[in-house]
Amino acid sequence: MSRDPRYDILFEPVKIGPRTARNRFYQVPHCNGLGYLHASAMATMRGIKAEGGWAVVNTEQCEIHPSADSSPLVEMRLWDDRDLPALELMAQKVQRHGSLAGVELTYNSYAMASLFTREIPLSPSHLPVQTSNRDPVQCRAMDKDDIANFRRWHRNAAERAVRAGFDVIYVYSAHNLSLLFHFLSKRWNHRTDDYGGSLENRVRLLREVIEDTHDVVAGRAALAVRISLDELVGDKGLERNEAEDAIGMLAELPDLWDVTLSDWSNDSQTSRFAPEAVEEPFVNRIKTLTSKPVVGVGRFTSPDTMVSQIRRGILDFIGAARPSIADPFLPKKIEEGRIDEIRECIGCNICVAHDELAVPIRCTQNPTQGEEWRRNWHPEQAAPAGSQDTVLVIGSGPAGLECANHLSQRGYAVTIAERESEIGGRVTREARLPGLATWGRVRDHRQALLAPRPNVDLYLESELDADAVLEFGFNRVVVATGSKWRRDGVARHHQHPVPGLADTACLTPDDIMDGKRLGEHYLIYDDDHYYLGSLMAELLAAEGAKVTYVTPAGIVSSWSVAALDQHRIHKAVLECCDSVNLNAALASVDAGQAVLECVFTGATRQIPIDCIVPVTARLPADGLFLDLKQRRSEWADAGIRSVDLIGDAYAPGTIAAAVYSGHKLARTLDVDIEPDAVPFRREMTRIEDYDYEDARNA
Repeated sequence: MSRDPRYDILFEPVKIGPRTARNRFYQVPHCNGLGYLHASAMATMRGIKAEGGWAVVNTEQCEIHPSADSSPLVEMRLWDDRDLPALELMAQKVQRHGSLAGVELTYNSYAMASLFTREIPLSPSHLPVQTSNRDPVQCRAMDKDDIANFRRWHRNAAERAVRAGFDVIYVYSAHNLSLLFHFLSKRWNHRTDDYGGSLENRVRLLREVIEDTHDVVAGRAALAVRISLDELVGDKGLERNEAEDAIGMLAELPDLWDVTLSDWSNDSQTSRFAPEAVEEPFVNRIKTLTSKPVVGVGRFTSPDTMVSQIRRGILDFIGAARPSIADPFLPKKIEEGRIDEIRECIGCNICVAHDELAVPIRCTQNPTQGEEWRRNWHPEQAAPAGSQDTVLVIGSGPAGLECANHLSQRGYAVTIAERESEIGGRVTREARLPGLATWGRVRDHRQALLAPRPNVDLYLESELDADAVLEFGFNRVVVATGSKWRRDGVARHHQHPVPGLADTACLTPDDIMDGKRLGEHYLIYDDDHYYLGSLMAELLAAEGAKVTYVTPAGIVSSWSVAALDQHRIHKAVLECCDSVNLNAALASVDAGQAVLECVFTGATRQIPIDCIVPVTARLPADGLFLDLKQRRSEWADAGIRSVDLIGDAYAPGTIAAAVYSGHKLARTLDVDIEPDAVPFRREMTRIEDYDYEDARNA
């Protein structure tokens, strides 16, 4: 296959100061939960993106000083020379594939609390840190000596970055995560000296640091500036017109402009609330302000959208964080005419959520994300089949489809049996809910790969029992039958059924998605705390029902804080529901009256309702698996060598967890694994006060 000539423009080289990017695909800096703790994993992950065709591959934010410590988050560090090896390794792995390696130098200021180092963060003004935990830490307003020190720290970090071999050195003024952004925004900069007040004064430190960094790199590397264009809080903060004026003042100083929105929740909006290319209205004038190349993001997955951005003069580079996570080989697939094979980002922000939880990021579409080094999983490569065994996969939800996909890629003959008349399981059902259509890409991508393979058979409307499975004669059986939502109220708050719930009108989320309805007044009891409770409320309210929302948590969809869209979900629920009850548990139900109990005081009150929708916990649909296990003595005669349980049928979780479960089973089939060994590599910490030589000689 060859590249469609319509996309030739995406593969033109572009100069960035003294360096040249081989094409227009640019992995912007993005956090990943690997950082300084898992340096080999971080470097390998970035290197695979370069192998996949991204012409520029950047680090996450890289701290320049201990007083800007981002713990408990796991980012990169350039505090001193001991941090160089990890960064050198990343640069080498990226450059090995002909790509440019970039590093984003960062001083977080208000954004972090330096919880590990216990150093006081410096900032433009005396204000508390703005961390999600609302840590009881206040920043110190910088005097002129502090500003001089900061400039020296930044110069030192830039010099180390050049020594580490980086091609692009960033000055970071974006996302409400950077001291330089905080100086730029009047929301955070309350100074009255020559670094505050007018825009020219607020730009002063950014100009000085750009000039300092230019002096340091001096043609040895390109200089990029990342800047946010709008905080979306009106005239209280930085607005587009001021940001454009600031860029105009500095237009020709850097070698590249990387433009974004602030804060991160605006720059990385979920697909539920924002379409592809959502930032275009904010970035569409930047190229008129500077002759230097401009990169921007917009969860770009469509090559046609990418070409449009270039041809209309919006951007010079197609920037990506999440799409490069979902498919590190996206550029190569466009280049080789394999567009149908692209794993398109679904904009669910599972990646963001896990970085926020200070663990290696995961991806719903790409189960190899974060596993490239520790499990040696390559996103595009599959080991050959370890046997001639035939495989029956029962269920075509996210786990079953991913398992069948990778097993067939390895060369196994795979048969998929699906009970329903369409594939996709929970993905198909949930993608019909408000705002989640993009999530259908999880199904569509795997369906597109499986359909042309001669070693794959798919049978719909084929519900199997243990007798049928034993009769078929498959060597391997994989049960991926999903899960069902509970209707008894058991979840986090209640570990036993809610009294009276079994005797009242009750519909589970499965019932609602199947189109069942009872009455006109619904009580959504959300003890799941992710996205589905809010979507049940939106769906029913849109149909004209009266909706009361109840949750034991203090906010709506509390886990979505990590995914950056909790505030949007909370707003949506407030707008669609007749009543929103926080810190309230469903204590009991009696004669059409729901009894709510305050989780703090135990005080109760009653609400009349027609139907309760408990969005609580799920039960694995593992009955077939348990039946087969009970008949293990019959396996040999039936030709069965193994029966495995995967995905939600094993333990209900996220769609990403189900995809990973299916992929893991497919990767490890017919692979000898020591059952008690740690199943992946770990990067171990060197103990500074331990004498390794004496220990070896002992």
